[in-house]
Amino acid sequence: MAGALVGKDATVVHDLLAQQPPERPHGSLMPLTGAAADYDALVRRARNADYVLLGEASHGTHEFYRARAEITKRLIVEERFTVVAVEADWPDAYRVNRFVRGAGDDTSAEQALSDFGRFPSWMWRNADVAEFVTWLREYNDSLPAGARKAGFYGLDLYSIYTSMEEVVRYLEEVDPAAAARARDRYACFGHFGRDPHAYARETGLAGAESCERGAVEQLVELRRMAARAALSNGCLDEDRRFYAEMNARLVVDAERHYRAVYGGGQDSWNLRDQHMAQTLEELVAHARRREGAAKAVVWEHNSHVGDARATDMAELGQLNLGQLVRERHGAQAFIVGFTTYTGTVTAASDWGGGAERKHVRRALPGSWEDVLHEQGVPAFWIDAGELKGNALERAIGVVYRPETELFSHYFHASAGEQFDALIHIDETHAVQPLERTSEWERGELPDTYPWGV
Repeated sequence: MAGALVGKDATVVHDLLAQQPPERPHGSLMPLTGAAADYDALVRRARNADYVLLGEASHGTHEFYRARAEITKRLIVEERFTVVAVEADWPDAYRVNRFVRGAGDDTSAEQALSDFGRFPSWMWRNADVAEFVTWLREYNDSLPAGARKAGFYGLDLYSIYTSMEEVVRYLEEVDPAAAARARDRYACFGHFGRDPHAYARETGLAGAESCERGAVEQLVELRRMAARAALSNGCLDEDRRFYAEMNARLVVDAERHYRAVYGGGQDSWNLRDQHMAQTLEELVAHARRREGAAKAVVWEHNSHVGDARATDMAELGQLNLGQLVRERHGAQAFIVGFTTYTGTVTAASDWGGGAERKHVRRALPGSWEDVLHEQGVPAFWIDAGELKGNALERAIGVVYRPETELFSHYFHASAGEQFDALIHIDETHAVQPLERTSEWERGELPDTYPWGV
């Protein structure tokens, strides 16, 4: 069963992956037919967890977003989950949070999602997310006065400059002198423009002095302000203070992450997932202070939520969110992975490129996707404990390069240890961006598997 890797080191995991070929599942497959009862047993499995982590095998697959939305709706309505935390930047997602909780000036989900403008905008500005955000607002509006509302939050750390601006904006409202000090501390970053990669290059390679000290000092001051307000029964708005403090902590962690990008090793990846894990912890703690109870649903890629110790990531020295949540919460964590065999996906050909609707090659023979395809069921979920051994597993991010499929998109994994449950949808379709370009509409014609011959 998933979770059994607690305490095993990377060498043991590597040996496990190297020695156990995958076996055909012998347990019961739970077909997904589109019926309301499809996820009954899965929700029963998840109801006792405080953290339900829902993965995806790509950042651009309609069926993955739709399935996560359906499971999340049931956890919110039936099991009183109130935190939806996603692989998105904190300030961009917080605008959505204000909308779904009936605050702010946005009048539609599409408008609330407008801050997701940087690459890859389709990851959150897509039809499936807009539909879920609309449902979340309607659900919250239907609750009686005083009931606990569900929120929408970002766990990622790429918004370093936006987060600095949000800290200063908050302080300008509550303490103009403190805002002036914050501007002075953050001025260091202005020497590098607004490109965090320029900051990473100059501090990581060229020997420029980092801006770490000012970022840390600003976080410390915000926390001291909150402590003084609490002691004096001050009336700082707790949600607004929390939002500002999380932005200040994001600046600290993002600065370290970007500085590590050119330092070699796995520090930049690990710092990012450690930040996401700590943000999740603080979100749940904040919700519990405010409401007395809280459970969280997380939407992230399989590579972040599937336990890294059950993959060859461990051999590389990488950890991830799923591993950290399991280590901290044990049985209170429930992880669901997703796979597909073929179809289409929304992705770019290169980092920073435009959204394309690309053909997904049939999975490589012997991979987990191939083993699950051989079951002959179009869509199903299975207890991951039925998945024995290890095999290649596909991961498509925001870039998909089918011409180098094996080297760009596969890694080794023991799926039965990586997840608690796994949803397989044999043929999937590209998620629809809210801004559909002619390039996306044209799509990509399927090429002949495996190498176009």
